[in-house]
Amino acid sequence: MDVQDGLGPGPATKITYIDGRPTTLTLRRCQLALLRGEELKEYVFERDVVTLGAMEDNDLVVDDETVSRNHCRIVREGDQYVLVDNGSTNGTFINRVRIREAFLQPNCTITLGKTDIRFQPIDEKLRIVPSDRERYGDIIGRDRSMREIYTILEKIAPTDTTVVIEGETGTGKEVVARTIHQQSRRRDGPFMVFDCGAVPENLIESELFGHEKGSFTGAVGTRLGVFEMANGGTVFLDELGELQLDLQPKLLRVIEQREVKRVGGGKPIKVDVRIVAATNRDLEAAVRAGRFREDLFYRLTVVRLRLPALRERKDDVLLLARHFLSHGRFNRDRLGGRKVSDFSADVLERLVEYEWPGNVRELHNVVERSVSFAEGDVVELEDLPDHIAYPRRGESLSEQTNPHVVLPEGAAPADLAGPFKDAKEAWIASFEADYIAKLLEKNGGNISHAAKEADIDRKYFRKLMKKYGIHADRE
Repeated sequence: MDVQDGLGPGPATKITYIDGRPTTLTLRRCQLALLRGEELKEYVFERDVVTLGAMEDNDLVVDDETVSRNHCRIVREGDQYVLVDNGSTNGTFINRVRIREAFLQPNCTITLGKTDIRFQPIDEKLRIVPSDRERYGDIIGRDRSMREIYTILEKIAPTDTTVVIEGETGTGKEVVARTIHQQSRRRDGPFMVFDCGAVPENLIESELFGHEKGSFTGAVGTRLGVFEMANGGTVFLDELGELQLDLQPKLLRVIEQREVKRVGGGKPIKVDVRIVAATNRDLEAAVRAGRFREDLFYRLTVVRLRLPALRERKDDVLLLARHFLSHGRFNRDRLGGRKVSDFSADVLERLVEYEWPGNVRELHNVVERSVSFAEGDVVELEDLPDHIAYPRRGESLSEQTNPHVVLPEGAAPADLAGPFKDAKEAWIASFEADYIAKLLEKNGGNISHAAKEADIDRKYFRKLMKKYGIHADRE
């Protein structure tokens, strides 16, 4: 039995997994009842941080001259709530006892100035029953695991709940994040993507939080960061596990205070964003190893959503492949019609049998590649990469049938195991070699014609041939 509890008390809103399947969604919210004489107003908040004060940018605006502008905040920590005074003038009280920071108990009374507020946590446990949908937003799949995810998203997408999406590379984490945004009340706001692993270390802070003019060499003007640009919308932090340790407290500040400080700036700037993050790393292991802050882990993993690998949802392979064929711009002719209409029976069989180490992204690339090689309106076996079309032999069709083209002895498909960078280089090399060989085959070994069709210089085409040991007998 595999039950997700996390490190310590667990997230405020959580999904319980048993034997790898989501079974229960627990939604935790808090209710604040504002008491003014005989008048009672109730507010329910799904945020992990709720701000209270006299200023209009607070979640709960308290119209009381004895209340400070940003008086206090309520922070969820696991399955408990903490009340934190923000240095208010007249103090924050729980059951008439002044506090600086204290845990809140159900039905307790919070007092700000002359205003009493009754606090009550609300728990809602929902059994996860697979949806009847075959897609949700831009997410496609009819496998049970995907339909369970749709049920979860239907509940959490409309809220401001912070979500961390876990899954292997290529499983569609950004598609899920974008769908969450599109199904939320923030759909008309910006959707900003920030890849924590793709930006140079010396630029990450500036990209995330912005900078002031002259704050460092090259800062010729003021620049808004991702969080400011996403105000009113959603920030998608991809490759979250790659975020530098020294930047993690600053991200924590954004979540807790909902404000940023630009590099070289002293004034905090309020931001209103929802955070959705993605990782293919084990964040719990990173916390235990000291590479990821435990407090940030809890703030971010309000909901942890696991995406299955494509090999775990084989029933969706053909559904996705035909979707890419129907909607891909790569499958359009000059008049806007479809170049390729379907896959042959042999191709369908190979697509289902293959294990897809690169997941949905790899499937999309394979479909796009096969369309570019297809000569008719149906993708045939020889249009697929050799390691998928001929998994037992690992040899190309060119080696068997075309006397004008000779591939290097022992040529084999790219090995996708190992580090991402190495696997990526191997995949590109495999594509280039296969592409050059197939074009030569298609053009009867004529290098000039093949280079012209590829729309690359003939000298560069020959350079690629030399790189991969491919020979042809015609210029």
